Amino acid sequence: MIDDMPRPRPPHLQRQVTRHGKVAWYVRIGRGPKVRIRAKYGTPEFDAEYQAALAGTQHLQKKGEPHAGTLAWLIARYRETGAWSSALALATRRQRENIFKQVIAAAGNKPFTQITTPVIIAGVERRRDTPAQARHFLDTLRGLFRWAVKAKIAKTDPTAGIDNPQKKKSTGFPAWTEDDVATYERRWPLGTRERVWLDVLLYTGLRRGDAVVIGRQHVRDGVATLRTEKSQREIVVTLPILPVLQRTLDAGPIGELAFICGKKGKPLTKESFGNLFKRACREAGLLNRSAHGCRKIAATRAAESGATVAQLEAIFGWKGGRMASLYTEAANRKRLALDAMHTLANEKGKSMPPPSGKVGAPERKTK
Repeated sequence: MIDDMPRPRPPHLQRQVTRHGKVAWYVRIGRGPKVRIRAKYGTPEFDAEYQAALAGTQHLQKKGEPHAGTLAWLIARYRETGAWSSALALATRRQRENIFKQVIAAAGNKPFTQITTPVIIAGVERRRDTPAQARHFLDTLRGLFRWAVKAKIAKTDPTAGIDNPQKKKSTGFPAWTEDDVATYERRWPLGTRERVWLDVLLYTGLRRGDAVVIGRQHVRDGVATLRTEKSQREIVVTLPILPVLQRTLDAGPIGELAFICGKKGKPLTKESFGNLFKRACREAGLLNRSAHGCRKIAATRAAESGATVAQLEAIFGWKGGRMASLYTEAANRKRLALDAMHTLANEKGKSMPPPSGKVGAPERKTK
């Protein structure tokens, strides 16, 4: 019988003929267990199963699990690694899980080898009207395939060379104004949980996802210490509980595990809190206001009170100086404008003083 497998064979790939005369393929490394390749030889499915078995990641398939070599199978293996559970923050994993659900629903049964660069570009294009979603989609698949290549499961990374979608020119979430704060406080006085929500945001400067976590257990001797989560890094912030916030917390109501709570005193997820907070803003007559906008006014207040870049980064958990500099530069411009505005008042009939500062200096006579 002529062997239909080109030589030399890929490493550790064995060909056997069953007693029924059928060809079966196995991967066996050394004296280890044999892993059956069930896909038809020469297909993308065969190559995917071979790479998976070679990497030692294939296991006995349980009922209901995705077939080895499919995109859903690759995603499942990715979720079992430290590249997923340890390297990514919880908020990032939640965001990418939602994208994986969409991807699996659309193409989970396809071999992951069929997910090529044009396929991913098409997925990005379908989301072009929402650049943020397009970026998250690309980042999610980029993380998946970079891991797969590093683990030697995939030969190539189809996301390589794809540019990130351009961000829409925007100032982001609208910052609250002092009038907004006063309006909200009139509608939600001390003793309401909605007031607790606002003051926790204003007087800690925490992001929504961290604001719903902070509670009594984080406070010792009037100082809260909290490990915040953002993107792929964790930062510890140390925040004294200001008297204005302490008065709000004393008035309550607050939860047992977190200051911010729902009607029954139980903690809220950042998503449910975001929706409830927006509803509270609307009831106060404030439209298009969000929790992140509170963080902006908190940073503005701190910068205008003289906080340095380093101090802002310590409070808000930033790094690199870029974000903090935006606030300090704006505060400095405002301060300089207020200090120098009087220089524009040139009273009628009076000339601006010369650079030397000598007003009315006599002109030099020429011979």
